[in-house]
Amino acid sequence: MDFENEERFVGAQFNESEDSETELSLRPKHLCDYIGQDKVKENLSVYIRAAKQRDDVLDHVLLYGPPGLGKTTLAGIIANEMGVNFRVTSGPAIEKPGDLAALLTNLNEGDVLFIDEIHRLTRSVEEVLYPAMEDNVLDIIIGKGPSARSIRLDLHHFTLVGATTRAGQLSAPLRDRFGVIFRLEMYTPEQLSEIVNRSAGILDIEIDPSGSLEIASRSRGTPRIANRFLKRARDFAQVVGNGEITKEVSSIALDRMEVDALGLDSIDRLILKTMIKNYNGGPVGLETIAAAIGEEAVTVEDVYEPFLMQIGFLARTPRGRTVTPAGYAHMGIPFPGQQVMQGV
Repeated sequence: MDFENEERFVGAQFNESEDSETELSLRPKHLCDYIGQDKVKENLSVYIRAAKQRDDVLDHVLLYGPPGLGKTTLAGIIANEMGVNFRVTSGPAIEKPGDLAALLTNLNEGDVLFIDEIHRLTRSVEEVLYPAMEDNVLDIIIGKGPSARSIRLDLHHFTLVGATTRAGQLSAPLRDRFGVIFRLEMYTPEQLSEIVNRSAGILDIEIDPSGSLEIASRSRGTPRIANRFLKRARDFAQVVGNGEITKEVSSIALDRMEVDALGLDSIDRLILKTMIKNYNGGPVGLETIAAAIGEEAVTVEDVYEPFLMQIGFLARTPRGRTVTPAGYAHMGIPFPGQQVMQGV
């Protein structure tokens, strides 16, 4: 191997560009290629067709749901279907009203502006966004003190597509200005299997149906995770198999990654085990759980807890989090109530 050029292989820039190009290549460009979210697709198709028939701009769209379900992809599809430019930014990147003003004034007629993590916009930026969304105007204050004056700039008609994983943190005035609101649902294993097969075709990976279904069933209902598992299963197929991803190869890969049959990883199981062993299954507070397993509370709340609650292993109560009987069963530990009954 040529070690003189080793930095090309381990440098952050090379890896990031490779991953971003692959990720973009896996994103469908049209609604007909977008798998899952059938109700969203049906209604969105109607709204897009109606807007195009009227030669009008699509109303502002809010997409919310857990991370990795395709909100950014869907925003890009909206722009493609409308035949307009697609501009991408995020809530934390727009630090002050001037940043937003620069974005809005550079939009052409009908363009789609996508703001990811829109719930993280500052209040001052939101105030500038309100008249832009409603009246396509931009109110700018020039100067300070007695000499300050307001200038109103006309904007081209545009479509704002906002995405958030925390719809509840969106302010009511901002949320009410979206004419189209969609909640993205978790995917079924069958839908994820279709996505894995499609991605495998794009990446030129050999995979059989049982292999794709095995990956899909452990992907927590999330396409982003399914595509990540597909790439890692490809590595195992090349090294320990014959290059084809079969059910056996998928199982080996995911077992080595400590992902069990339901998609729980080592941290998920650590959370359940810690709550059961140290706190009798709860109730226990979020901060206590995070400190006990050595993770940030926001990470536990945003990354691990939603899936554990969705599959019925964890419950929130006014007093804290508790492990359900199903969670005990998955960990192979008798539920306390069952022990009492057996003793009786």
